[in-house]
Amino acid sequence: MRVLRYLPNMNEPMEKSEYKKRSLLRNVRKHRLKYITILPSLITLINGVCGFASIVFAAKAGQIDNSGLNVYQSQFPFLSMAGYMIFWAMIADMLDGHVARISHSTSSFGGQLDSLCDAISFGVAPAFLMLRVVETRVSFHPTFDVFVYRFLWLTAAIYISCAVIRLARFNVENEEDESNHSSFTGLPSPAAAGVVASLVVLNHYLITELNLSHSILSSVGNNIIIGVLPFAALAAAILMVTRITYPHFVNAFLRGKKPFAYLFWTMAILVIFVFSLEVALALVFCGFAASGVIRWLYMRFVMHKTVSDDAEEPPVITISQ
Repeated sequence: MRVLRYLPNMNEPMEKSEYKKRSLLRNVRKHRLKYITILPSLITLINGVCGFASIVFAAKAGQIDNSGLNVYQSQFPFLSMAGYMIFWAMIADMLDGHVARISHSTSSFGGQLDSLCDAISFGVAPAFLMLRVVETRVSFHPTFDVFVYRFLWLTAAIYISCAVIRLARFNVENEEDESNHSSFTGLPSPAAAGVVASLVVLNHYLITELNLSHSILSSVGNNIIIGVLPFAALAAAILMVTRITYPHFVNAFLRGKKPFAYLFWTMAILVIFVFSLEVALALVFCGFAASGVIRWLYMRFVMHKTVSDDAEEPPVITISQ
């Protein structure tokens, strides 16, 4: 005997209610995506491919090839290339939005695709790179290995989680108007990835370039960077999900008329880039991440205290005779 389930009105059978539900879903279903912009989407995909290449290069570090030679000690520095792939992903991430706005082809599809590629290039890739660098460069006592690896994996997991949360929050709060893009809430995910990648590239520079003439300086710098790298990644992860305001570098400093001091600082940064690309990258990204915290502390304690003291001053009353 066939038993029919009834809705709360106890009159309609389940087959009829399911038919009505499907009809309603067909009526409210969004239109299928038929057209997309090719050039901005291709640039966005290059961003994701560069992030995947960074993961592949980082995975190859320290492996042994068929000839029995250590791959990382050969002429192809995989860890350094993994860091540079993140920087190439940043360039693609900057270009896709500009190309879409110039061609008047911004769309919700492009924004969602950009966030998915950013999750790979600026979320998974930096976390995995940090993990591989510390694993291949540091050897601890067996008693501490378990705690160190647990801390590294926990740091990488926190970084990925904060990057994904940061991107999801940006999608919800983002406004398409370019005039509203003068600042970011929280450290942008490309800048956070730049902190990790720049330290990795600087570490390789200290090992290869300075090792010939300054072996002691190279060894000390290498140990400091390896020790700081997990904590820098953890700090960058926390900054991504905070409400600390960071300026949009291009919109805030390069567009429009600016004070003469901006030109001086821009020229100084360019000179550092010419003399040492690795040092300049580390200074720019780490300085940018720290600038938001310094500004927040200044506004929170110094300016707030100054305003409070001014408000508490009693008014001056003059009596004329």
